[in-house]
Order: sequence, then structure tokens, then C-alpha cells
Amino acid sequence: MANHLFDLIRTHLPPEPAQKTLLETPDGPRFSYADMIARSGAYASALVALGVKPGDRVAAQVEKSPEVVFLFLGSVRAGAVFLPLNTAYTDREISYFLGDAEPTVFVCDPTRKASLDTVAGEAGVASVLTLGGDGRGTARDAADAAATDFADVARGSDDLAAILYTSGTTGRSKGAMLTHDNLGSNAVTLARTWRFGPEDVLIHALPVFHTHGLFVATNTVIMAGASMLWLPRLDAKQILSVMPRATAMMGVPTFYTRLLKEPGLTREATAHIRLFVSGSAPLLAETHREWSARTGHAILERYGMTETNMSTSNPYEGERIAGTVGFPLPDVALRVVDPETGARLPVGDVGMIEVKGPNVFKGYWRMPEKTMAEFKADGFFITGDLGKIDPQGYVHIVGRGKDLIITGGYNVYPKEIETEIDGLPGVVESAVIGLPHADFGEGVTAVVVAGPEARDEAAILTALEGRLARFKQPKRILFADDLPRNAMGKVQKNLLRETHAGLYRDG
Repeated sequence: MANHLFDLIRTHLPPEPAQKTLLETPDGPRFSYADMIARSGAYASALVALGVKPGDRVAAQVEKSPEVVFLFLGSVRAGAVFLPLNTAYTDREISYFLGDAEPTVFVCDPTRKASLDTVAGEAGVASVLTLGGDGRGTARDAADAAATDFADVARGSDDLAAILYTSGTTGRSKGAMLTHDNLGSNAVTLARTWRFGPEDVLIHALPVFHTHGLFVATNTVIMAGASMLWLPRLDAKQILSVMPRATAMMGVPTFYTRLLKEPGLTREATAHIRLFVSGSAPLLAETHREWSARTGHAILERYGMTETNMSTSNPYEGERIAGTVGFPLPDVALRVVDPETGARLPVGDVGMIEVKGPNVFKGYWRMPEKTMAEFKADGFFITGDLGKIDPQGYVHIVGRGKDLIITGGYNVYPKEIETEIDGLPGVVESAVIGLPHADFGEGVTAVVVAGPEARDEAAILTALEGRLARFKQPKRILFADDLPRNAMGKVQKNLLRETHAGLYRDG
């Protein structure tokens, strides 16, 4: 049995790996595909020398550097399961992840090793190594001293390649188990769907502890034999400066809103780019319109999640409709069902989105009951996202199932109200939530980011009259300077609900 994912990578290598750049950093270091093979082999050798066996976990909470890619691929080649962790997690949070996943090796930032050594020791982790944002540390030292020639450990298509923990906004974080085929098949499909080839150069400014940056962006480039301009973080000016050398960019909505604030964003500046992709959070229709007006490009939105990789995409050729996430990818089946009965709903009706395909994860780490509850008997995964399919076949995401508001016995979908509020003059964006209400069960409430001239609760409520059914009308409009977001730009409505939980306590 071969190593499924890395063998797939080998079959997609460019003809002359030593001559083809995989990754280039702003300060000069450049790595070829041959370097990728050698460096990942060195990390695999080092991990095996540390006692890593097939199926063992290798956890990493490190800043972005090229070495992270090689560590990930080295883990795959060693037959291990890679576990990337958000760099914002505290020691206490890391304690939970290490205790739950029980990795053999934990790689952390050198500046945090003193405290994380204790955390890792309490979790029974055998080895703690370091890796900084500059690509230096004891993990790099171990790889530098190891043999680059490595015989890949046999792993099948259904064996685990990675575990990604969900954000844990409600209850205990769950580890989504991703197989070799989950990652490999999705990357190959995306490369074909988005027409990536050896001539492409992707601007990579995403973090690499998340599926978007590590798997969607990086793996898609590798499967296409393409190249990356490897930027440490979102820096709008830096992104603009490298656009003339690039052909594509993948980002979250924040990338586009930040770039729109730059006077240098013009049609000329973006002329060399053939594709702008956005995901991980919804892109406002206004951002779509402004981006198109400034650059002449239509941003391509797609839909995915930790558990499913990518499931849908707006078309590469054809109309990219703002507010939609396009069509199911090849080999992905998607349906919208009644959340209560499971019956398939007709076109245009809002319900629970379910998906099935080679992209869908194997289940939740050490949570068999949770896994069983989230999969239907016919293999469809219940995403937890509410949506609909329009008459043209485009998929629309309405919101998370947990964000559904039930007020006075009526179901209210926040996205519908947010769209109306976001269209009002002076409004930047909004988040609609349900708060405990003695009479209605939940009171529809909008938290709005707006300019000074638009911070008028009565005016917004008046503007919404006639646009929405009375039961959908917000009972209150609250104002904020910004909305709380996670690392990938998703609005954290759970935090808004916690902050304003007592709003209707007296009526």
C-alpha cells in the first residue's frame, strides 16, 4: 500500500521539480518542488526518529513560515496525523487540545515554550519542539540534521492525514478527522474547477492553522504544479505590491474590504490577476459591487467548512452571483431538507443543507455518538447551515442552524434581515441575533456598524417597515464600532448573544 496523499502529490509534480518554484517569500528565500520533496523527507525522518508511528498525531501551534508546509507534508509522509492549532489559543485551550488528541510530538513557538512545556508534560506529550515565524527552532534543527531521503510510510485513502478542531463557539471543540482522500481529492477538484496550472502564481496571505490556508490554498497550488507568493499575514499594501507578479488570490472578506481602502487598488493594479476567490465568511453584496467597479473583476465565492473541505463554488466561467456560493463541485451531492422531518424541500425553500462526497470528513475524533448524530443513514452530512437552492441552481447560505431565531412561533432567518439593513445608507454591516424575550421567546435584535449619520435606531426601524413581515422586524437596533470575528473573519454571534443577553429582561 502506498502513501495515498503524497503519492497523489508526486503524480502532479512539474516535469523539472528543481527548476519550478513552489513558494517564494518577500525577503528572498525561494523553495522549489525538489526542495519540498527534500524538506518534507527530512521532517519525516526527524519525526520517526522521535518515535512517531503510523496514526500518531503531530500537533503544531506555530507562526506562519514555509517550514510549516514541510512539517505538514513530512507528517503525512511519516504516516502521522497533522494537527494545526490556532496561534491565538491560550495555554489553557492548548491543554484541552493536547489532552484530547494525545500527540506524540508538539511543535510550538519558541517564545511560548516555557509555559507550553508544562502544558505538554501534563498531557503526556513525549517531545516538544519549537518553530518560529522566521522558520528557525529545534524542529528545523532536527530536520536539518536528518536524512532527506525517506521511504514514505504506507497509508491508504481512508487513513487520517489531519485533525482540525472546530471553533468551539458552543460547548466542547470537536476534532474533525480528515483523510488522505478528503484532502487529495478536494485539491485536485479545486485545481480543475478554478483552472489552476503551472503558470499560476497565488498570493498566499492566509494563516496556515486553518483549512483555507493550509489545505485549500496550498494543496490546490501543489496539485496544479503552480507557485505561491508566501506572505506572512494580511497586509493590503504588500498584497498590492505583489499583484503584478501574481495570477490569483484567495482570501477572506476582510482581505477585500481592506484592499478597497487602498487608493492604489485599480483596474491597472489588478490587470495581471485572473481570479479572486473569497470564502470562510459571507461577502457583503456591497463589497462585490465596489470590487467590480474598482477592478473590473467579479470575486468568486465558494462554500466549505472544516468538516467538508470545499463543497460548492460559483462558476469560473459564467455568472458569479453576489450572495450565493454557486453550484456543488463535481462528485459532491448537496440537498436542502426540512430540519425536523428530513424531507427534501422544493426549490427556493429554506432548510438544512446536507452534503455527501469524497470531500466529507470521516467523523469527530473520539466522539462516535456525535459522529453518528451528524450523518444520515444514506451518508449525507448535516452541515448545520441553513440555505436554499434557487431556480438557476445556485446555492444560498442563509445562516447557521443555531442562529435561527424563533419569535412568537415564527422562524426568522437572520440573513434576510441583515441584507435589508446592510442596504441602508451609511450602514457598513449588521448582525441579527435572537435574545431571550418573555413574550416572544426570542426578540429579533440587530447589531449595526454604521457611520455617525446612520446611527439612528428609529430611522432604521422606520426604513425596514414594509420591507419585512412584522414578525421579522427587529425589536431593537444596537450600534457597535465593529462586530466580533474569529481568525477567519466569521462574525461570532454567540459573543453578541452573551453580551446582550439581558436586553429584554424587563420586558
